[in-house]
Amino acid sequence: MAKSAGKTLKVTLVRSPIGTKQPHRACVRGLGLRKIRQTVELPDTPTVRGMIRTVAYLVKCEG
Repeated sequence: MAKSAGKTLKVTLVRSPIGTKQPHRACVRGLGLRKIRQTVELPDTPTVRGMIRTVAYLVKCEG
């Protein structure tokens, strides 16, 4: 069982990934974000946190 069962993060895309590096665009898509101001709820895992840290200048995160 995961230790962080039930813990989630709300991630919102606030800037367009157009013109950014390909790996950063891949992170945005991997987080499940497609449109600006779209919000997704993701599990609080080290993988998700790393993806958020990579594209921190494009997203807003609430925990």
